[in-house]
This record gives sequence, structure tokens and C-alpha cells, in this order.
Amino acid sequence: MKAIFIAFDQAHYEDINTILTHNNCRGFTYWADVQGRGSVKGEPHYGSHAWPGTNSAIMTVTEDGRVANVLKDLRTLDENKPKLGLRAFVWNVEDAI
Repeated sequence: MKAIFIAFDQAHYEDINTILTHNNCRGFTYWADVQGRGSVKGEPHYGSHAWPGTNSAIMTVTEDGRVANVLKDLRTLDENKPKLGLRAFVWNVEDAI
């Protein structure tokens, strides 16, 4: 199994939820307001007067065979709306209950 951690501009929430549903990733954990700054480009999202935007994050744990399609769909979303910002990371899940 794999964990996919997705950090994104809040405006992406509905699209990401649709991507997860379409790829049969039913379970996830959602953090509504996270702050951060991209490693490549883009403005910080600190939820402050100077940097008012905020991000969200979702983590889903799914079977290995679903990861490639989820990442493909996320990459397409990011390319279609590059100013919003989206990053995804995949980790191995060693064990779960």
C-alpha cells in the first residue's frame, strides 16, 4: 500500500476530491488550513495580511496500482491551473490497522 500526501491551494479541493473518487480512493484525511511555501515558485500561503492565501492537504492510503493514475490526474490538474499550486508525494505504508 502507498500513502499519497497532497498539498494544494484551497481552490483545488473539489477537483481533488473528484480525482480521488474517480480512482476509487475512498478514505482520506483532510486538513483544511495549512500554511507553507512552494519549493520551486509561487507565493507563500501563510493566511496573513501580507500573504493571505492558505493551502489544504489530503492524505489517502491506497493500493499500489492506483497511484500512477492518481498522480497523472493530479499532474493534469496542476498543469491546467499552474498559479494555484499543487504538490503530491508518495510514501510506502509498512503496516496499518
